Parts: sequence; structure tokens; C-alpha cells
Amino acid sequence: MKVTRAVRIDRRPGLVATLGGLLVIAAAGCGSADTSASEEEPTAGATYVKVVNVEVRTLAAADFTSYIRLTGVVEAFEDVVVSSQESGVIERVIVDKGSRVRAGQPIVRIDDEILAAQVDESRASAALARERFERQRQLWEEEGIGSEIAFLQTKYEAQSADARLAFLEARLARHTIKSPIAGVLDDRYVDVGEIVAPGVPVARVLTIGRLKVTGGVPERFGPYVVEGGSAVLDFDVLPGQSIEGAITYVGAAVDPQNRTFPIEVLLDNPEGRLKPQMVANVRVATETLREVIVVPQDVVLRTEDGYEVFVVAEGPDGTLAESRAVGLGPSFQNEVVVTAGLAEGDRLIVTGHQMVDAGDRVREVGEEGGR
Repeated sequence: MKVTRAVRIDRRPGLVATLGGLLVIAAAGCGSADTSASEEEPTAGATYVKVVNVEVRTLAAADFTSYIRLTGVVEAFEDVVVSSQESGVIERVIVDKGSRVRAGQPIVRIDDEILAAQVDESRASAALARERFERQRQLWEEEGIGSEIAFLQTKYEAQSADARLAFLEARLARHTIKSPIAGVLDDRYVDVGEIVAPGVPVARVLTIGRLKVTGGVPERFGPYVVEGGSAVLDFDVLPGQSIEGAITYVGAAVDPQNRTFPIEVLLDNPEGRLKPQMVANVRVATETLREVIVVPQDVVLRTEDGYEVFVVAEGPDGTLAESRAVGLGPSFQNEVVVTAGLAEGDRLIVTGHQMVDAGDRVREVGEEGGR
């Protein structure tokens, strides 16, 4: 971090004597200077002392949660391509794309005229076979007429006729293609008059009332991500609004290409504002620290020996800037935990900290709210 320092005024006596008149003029003009800039105040013996206007924050302990940030992709909770199970010509499109459908609701109907006739024929044959069997059963069991072979033959004929009828009725039912899930008919792939065969896709149905976000977590964060945990999701289409979701799946293996493991986060989407393939910014909490000192990252200055911040201290000559070496802990966004060097009640310089050196006079011109 590059630190910009204010230029100090050369106080050599010869230069002061030579430029005395100019300093008086400069001092006279200080009254109109911006309050956020450094000022020079005259003291006894015509010596000028730098005074820097600063804003401060009075520090207080607070809880701090650190997160890992991921990029995820929205997917439908259920995404089903509905295919035909029978051959035939599309007779009718019942539901068009964009419509909401119920589970079991008909979508498309295949012409079933020939198959319906076969069902009627099979139904009549089955009824006749059952009647023959019942008559043979009465003769065999009640009157002892006939043979056991004749009895068993009519029994098996009736069962076979019933099985064929059930088979044809099932095929007839499959000529009406239904949605297996509740959702939105996102696309339709066939039109009236087209011929379909078993396995040919006819429509795509999505569940969008509930969605899942998939993403990859770097392997080093494995201990922090567990099934049943929570994640916070942000979307560009919902500025300023965060949605909490539940982690429902954590992959068991790490992808050797990018050293991440997959996760899925389930979330509700009752108004349908989120759509599949949107990008989500995912935050997963890694740890929460209780009652710690947290400061803005941009007030921490890098030094040769580590890091420092400036606080306001009272000295014999007035209010001074005091340098504090600090130890840093976890960070998130623009905040970082200070593990050593600061305490509750310290007045941290948050504006003007790059313009001061240790021991400089400062003037508090405002206090920033914060933790």
C-alpha cells in the first residue's frame, strides 16, 4: 500500500527571514482554505506547525463473520425433457410453451383411432373369455361336469385376454403425453401433423418456484461447507436484496482440473424473478468471531515491519496523531479484524490518515459511524 505524506515546511532561519512577508500573506489566506486540507497555524516566534484535519471513528467491539465468495449459476430445481413413448402422428397440442402445468396434465395427444379400436375389440374378447371361464368353473366345481384341463384352459384364456386388454389400454393412455412434474412448459418441440416415435422429445418442463444454484468451492474451504448449512446469494437483477438459501448438496470429490468441489444451494423463487442460467454471487460463512475490533481495510497502512494505523491521542501540545502497529486477522470486503494494537474506545483516524506522521497535530472535524 503506497502511503502519501504531506510535504513539511522548511523551518531554516534564513529561509524564514527571507520569506517572512510571503508567510504572512500565506497565513492571512489560510482562513479561506478547505477544512479537509492540512493547515499551518502560527505559534510564538513565528514558527508554523502543521495541523491536519481528520475524521475519526470511536472503536467498539463487535461480532465479525468472514465469508468465502463464489460465483454460481441458477438452475431449475427440476428440468425434465418429456419424450413420447408411442409412435404416431401428433393430433393435438393441448398446452403451449410458456404455460404453467400441473403434474399429470396433458400436453400433447397422438392420434389413437386405430389403437382405440383395438382396445374395444380386446375388451369384448376379454369379457367373452371371462364368461366362458365362469361357466366352465360352475360346471367343474358345482356339478362335476367336464375335465380339469378344460377348466384350466378357460381360466388361462380369460387371464390372457385381461392382460392383453390392460396392455392395450396402457398404450392408449400413453398416446396422451402428460407433464411428469408441476412447473412451466418452457419449450415445445413438435407441432400438429408431425410423426413421433418412442424416445422423441416433445416438450421441456421446468420447476421455477424453487431453484438451485450450483458452484465450485476451492478445496481449502472444505471444512467450512457442509450439507444443511446456509449461504447468502446476491443477484444483479435484485440490487440491494440478498436471499438466504440452504446448502443441499456438497460434492464428495474434488475436480482435478480446478481443485474445487461442487455444491448446490436451494432457494425459493415464488415471484419468478430469478431464471435459470442467471449468475449468482454466493457467500458462505467460514467463521464468526465474537467481540472483536474491526476497522476499514483502507485505514491500514503497510510499513517495513508490518502494518500501522493512526489514532488520536492527547499530548502536551494538544491533539496528536499516534502510530499504532497492528496485527491483522480475517477480512471480508472492506473490513478487517485487528487482533493486536487497538482497543475499545480508541479514536481511529479514518479520513486524513495518509496525510499525517506520528506526532503531528490534528484537528477532529467529524466522527464517522461504524462498528
